[in-house]
Amino acid sequence: MNRAEAVRQQLLRIEATLRQHQQWQGTSPDAAAFTSDKPFCLDTLAPYEWLQWIFIPRMHALLDSNSPLPQAFAIAPYYEVALHPGHPAREIMLELLQELDAWFTEEKE
Repeated sequence: MNRAEAVRQQLLRIEATLRQHQQWQGTSPDAAAFTSDKPFCLDTLAPYEWLQWIFIPRMHALLDSNSPLPQAFAIAPYYEVALHPGHPAREIMLELLQELDAWFTEEKE
């Protein structure tokens, strides 16, 4: 499996986990929530909202258009801090995000 396929599969796993744990929303936040200039829109969106409404769609758009994927990033460290112990799906989400991050921090092709 190449990097793009692996990333897409991981995004689908993240979405499925959010849905399974009732963290996937049926309606989007107000438009103002998307105008934040803070990383992860931390002042306007909950952590799972950022994944659903910004990160996952943008990554799918890059994959769909065969655009270059980011060279290096890590989002799991933010979620380690943002999701308190006991938060729904915290541990499984951290695991999934760490696996995703590995595709952008290690030489995997």
